[in-house]
Amino acid sequence: MPRSTWAHKLRRTGVLGAVAFTAVVAASGSAAAHAEVEAEGARALDQNVELTFTAASESGSAGISKLEVILPEGITPEDISYESGPDGWELAPTERGYTVSGPKLKVGTDVEYVVTVRQLPDAESLIFKTLQSYSDGQIDRWIEEEEESGGDGHGHGHPAPRLELKAAAPGAESVSPTPTEEPTTAAPSASAAPGGTAGEEVSASPAAEAGEEGDDGMSLAVPIGIGATVLVLAGGWWWFRSRRATSA
Repeated sequence: MPRSTWAHKLRRTGVLGAVAFTAVVAASGSAAAHAEVEAEGARALDQNVELTFTAASESGSAGISKLEVILPEGITPEDISYESGPDGWELAPTERGYTVSGPKLKVGTDVEYVVTVRQLPDAESLIFKTLQSYSDGQIDRWIEEEEESGGDGHGHGHPAPRLELKAAAPGAESVSPTPTEEPTTAAPSASAAPGGTAGEEVSASPAAEAGEEGDDGMSLAVPIGIGATVLVLAGGWWWFRSRRATSA
């Protein structure tokens, strides 16, 4: 085969290789867009577990400003505490999970933050569906429950962060929820007793006082004293008349 033909084939092969390499790099760059959650060595029913979340930026014109996470069954917003994240970002609980948000990040900057879970549920894996918002209103939806999704790579059909758990340690048990203080019921007062001893005692005192006083509230000693005075005066008057009759 002529030397020129070999050179032509080599040049053609080189061009095709470069094109293939470029395509592979571009494809890998698109596939690298993801949202993940990690917790090294996490086991079911583990307590106080730190979870590290990462979410890749897919916008070329806006920065990430908020992540909303929908918690899996067995974890409530009250079980989550915020450890670290982008400067100025804070965690806020929601009805179905929580949000971490703050000043928008630079264009192309990925998000990484850490939370602590009070206790992991007894499960083989946990899925944390995530909505990723940008400063221009765009939303990437990391919500696919299947590990391999057929999304278009632009925020639709992305796989949700998934945490695989090892089997629970021997003897591990679910921690009881934090007890809530039950309202105390006040004991009924003696005056409110419908017919008990206490009620009888309360009503006995006025009855006794009523027995010591007349219907008009006057003490019985008053009429007795008046009657005694009348008897003394009458006796004195009778004695005086009898004495005068004897003298006459």
